Amino acid sequence: MAHLVIGPMLRHVDAASATIWVETSEPCAVTVRAGEARSEERTFTVHGHHYAVVDVALPPGPPPGGVPYTVELDGADVWPLPDLPATAIRPLTRLRRLVFGTCRTSVPHDGPYARTHGVDVLRAYGARLMESGEPPDLLIMLGDQVYADEPSPDMKEFIAGRRGEGPEEVVDFDEYAELYRRAWSDPAVRWLMAAVPTLMMFDDHDIRDDWNTSAAWREHMAEAPWWRRRIVSGLGAYYVYQHLGNLTVAERAADPVLAALRAGDGGAALDAFAERADAAPGSARWSYRRDIGSTRLIMLDSRCGRVLTPGARRMLDDAGRAWLEESAAGDVDHLIVGSSLPVLLPPAIHHVESWSEAVCDGVWGRRAARWGERLRRFLDLEHWAAFRGSFEHLARLLTDVAAGGRGRPPATVLVLSGDVHYSYLASVRPPRGEGGSRIHQIVCSPIRNPLSRALRAANVVAAVAAAGPLGRLAALAARLPPPPIRWRLTAGPWFDNALATVDFAQDAATVTWRTHDAELGSVRLS
Repeated sequence: MAHLVIGPMLRHVDAASATIWVETSEPCAVTVRAGEARSEERTFTVHGHHYAVVDVALPPGPPPGGVPYTVELDGADVWPLPDLPATAIRPLTRLRRLVFGTCRTSVPHDGPYARTHGVDVLRAYGARLMESGEPPDLLIMLGDQVYADEPSPDMKEFIAGRRGEGPEEVVDFDEYAELYRRAWSDPAVRWLMAAVPTLMMFDDHDIRDDWNTSAAWREHMAEAPWWRRRIVSGLGAYYVYQHLGNLTVAERAADPVLAALRAGDGGAALDAFAERADAAPGSARWSYRRDIGSTRLIMLDSRCGRVLTPGARRMLDDAGRAWLEESAAGDVDHLIVGSSLPVLLPPAIHHVESWSEAVCDGVWGRRAARWGERLRRFLDLEHWAAFRGSFEHLARLLTDVAAGGRGRPPATVLVLSGDVHYSYLASVRPPRGEGGSRIHQIVCSPIRNPLSRALRAANVVAAVAAAGPLGRLAALAARLPPPPIRWRLTAGPWFDNALATVDFAQDAATVTWRTHDAELGSVRLS
């Protein structure tokens, strides 16, 4: 008899339909009932694992608490569980509250791991919502949902039991499937992801630390005999476990890879797609946008689609840049850009990363360029500031939107990010005498993976205003002009495990960072 391995997960939701994603123990028919609506799909199989993506219609004018839903496998009820509250679907017609975070390890919750990794804030948040409170409209998981390169001790035991060679890291699709199962099976997390629509985007640890930092990094990884299987499996697993649920009904209907899997391909088309996406990033677009009422959300791939040619490095290739220009527009109440990597770093760090790119590109000669590439990889100098052309393009684009150059200016222009393992708010200083909306960078990281004390101290030093001129001196030494915008940290940094909540009104937004039991800070943005 089939049972649920992961899920149900509530993924894309709009005014008329909702998407339920599941992994099952064996092939079966998956039926979702929401009120009077009923929808059924047969599972498809990928490398011996079984999945279904079921779209169910939503009735007009549902009750305030939403439409309760159930899941059946071959006619047997499997959701809701007897010991968990029922879950309901609320049509998503307006974005009033979103919650987001990044960087979540899946180590145990007790013993030494509680001391080294702290409380899993996602787990605590789910447990709190199960008891009381209204769920948010949207949960955004903005990178490092899983750590394929830093598995937990239990995961390492699983890997060792399968193979006696290769790294103590996830390598193939079976291992990725187990990694995701462990990350999303805790009852509180499972319930949360069944109750709240969730959008996702990868970052480096979903594949491997420093993924696509530079061409030198790719050359180094290509020498590992297991790397090809790792990148194909990692991108294929991301497609199945995360990307499919980001897509709309129409987008999935037009997807040839999903069509092949549903036709019984078994995974060959997925492997070919993943290998092509790595070798020729322009062949796939992981970025996507969603219009939710009067709010536009743009989720950017800032990892797989990079151009790494020295002297022409870009965070987005030509197709990605054109898509972003088309997507970034006014005439909305709020424009939100999700990028796993922060666009606005503490100014000192920004200048050092821009300096690093110039050195790597040869401003101080070939020998310094070789040294610079090693430093780039060692210090993880690979955020937007280290792809200066892309940073300047995005900065000017968002400034144009905020100034009303691309339609009515939104009330806020917000960039959501993580990755750096501390949380803060950075606000762009508006040009003197000009109106329009403000641009804010909201960073929330980690959900559960805190920095060491030494790294916390180093980042505090880099974040203070006094460090900015030192970074600027480094940029001047590399003959770099100043950035096209100016910004400063207006809240934080905080190094606690946290989730950020953004509440929207028509003319403003409020961001609040919370740990499992305390508020770190709250700022009204307008």
